Amino acid sequence: MSDTLRELFERFLAHGLLPDLFTIAGFVLALFLIARLMSEKRAPANTFAWLLLIVLVPYVGVPLYLLLGGRKLRRLAERKSHLRPALPARPTSPSAFATAPIAHTVMASGAGAPVAGNSLRLLTTGEDTYAELERRIRSAHHTIHIATFILGRDDTGRRLVELLADRAREGVKVRLLLDSVGCMFLSRAFVRSIRQAGGEVVWFMPVWLFTSRGSANLRNHRKIAVFDHCAAIVGGHNLAREYMGPTPFRRRWRDFGAVLEGPAAALLNEVFIADWCFASRQSVKKLQAEIDGAAVVQARGASELQVVASGPDVPGDPLYEGILAMIQEAKHSLWIVTPYFLPDEVLLRSLLVKAHAGCAITLILPAHSNHPVTDFARRHYLRLLRRAGVRVRVFEAGMMHSKAMIADDCVALLGSANFDLRSLFVNFEIGVLVHSAADVLTMKAWAERLLAHCHEPKPERANRHRVIGNILEDLSRLLAPLL
Repeated sequence: MSDTLRELFERFLAHGLLPDLFTIAGFVLALFLIARLMSEKRAPANTFAWLLLIVLVPYVGVPLYLLLGGRKLRRLAERKSHLRPALPARPTSPSAFATAPIAHTVMASGAGAPVAGNSLRLLTTGEDTYAELERRIRSAHHTIHIATFILGRDDTGRRLVELLADRAREGVKVRLLLDSVGCMFLSRAFVRSIRQAGGEVVWFMPVWLFTSRGSANLRNHRKIAVFDHCAAIVGGHNLAREYMGPTPFRRRWRDFGAVLEGPAAALLNEVFIADWCFASRQSVKKLQAEIDGAAVVQARGASELQVVASGPDVPGDPLYEGILAMIQEAKHSLWIVTPYFLPDEVLLRSLLVKAHAGCAITLILPAHSNHPVTDFARRHYLRLLRRAGVRVRVFEAGMMHSKAMIADDCVALLGSANFDLRSLFVNFEIGVLVHSAADVLTMKAWAERLLAHCHEPKPERANRHRVIGNILEDLSRLLAPLL
């Protein structure tokens, strides 16, 4: 501190004006944050929730917004937008669905076009997902790229780390990208064997680095595993015992994903590389030689897929607009499978209008999720939807973490995003739109099998705890845009 500033500070302290100085500084900072909040063009409910918190409880709202309030990072979007085009162009087969309304909507919001020539196989159990992941890791010839939100400190995580270390020792290039919040309790020593074997491990946007690159709110929720640039696993599974493992586990969550091969896998690899180069600060040119030297991605099947990356690094909100387009374009039926259901006003009203118009809507949720506050918050939305004729069913046999949508048996969506504002507007997420009819019908058959293990929600009973429950519900719904 300079002599002038020290002298000024001592004068304020001597005259007892230091609290006033902090009050003025806090007021100015609050005004600055409100101006920034209004300029971000958020959903009205989200803006209103943050305004209430900042204005009514500034000592809580201001630091929370500084830590958690970011949504779009202009510098990040600009920097990452230069990374993916810098990658070599991948050979892709044009899709007949490029001009379809839903595909065109997400393209207009920043996503790529659908590509043909892929194969797609669903992964509906944690055991099958783990077996496929292990098989792909063992059979990879050149590269293994894995991004996950959570790496468990359990038998599943430990086994995968050792397997990746073994492949790195054999000369396969292993890159493991971990989100720093999802893996906040994971020590660097846990993955040291991968580094010692010649692989690389990088943490995405560490929250203890207070730089202009982001905030603790902006998390990489994408789950991507790409092998030799031409095969990939994508979905909701994290690398932990609750999600997957070689043997059944009583408390394992019901999750959903897919393994795909072909041009769409190469596009998923480009998303991974952009995230990797941003987090590691490596030049994309370092990875270009690997891709240039890899075999040309050949057509592997008849699946027509559209890779949709969404988050702070994308100018628009392609996953949100894609989901909205699926709702609005649905004529006969709509299935939504999600662990958390916190829609904004536009999504909610669109669902209500479709239900009133006679569209058969089925919504599948866990009876009790791992976040009780979201269960309280969803009650209001479910009440409105059930009155409108939406078929709401809850999965009782443990936590249901699957994420999927199916519209009119014509188009479907799978990936990492939940049906809530955090996934659709804040997190880095990945989705795959499925346009090929056979694959959509396969997803529909999976959803129907899942429905067989669900039942109607229990009716709300009036009791002495109802008032407290209503207060918790209202409070949770008020804070829902921040969850």
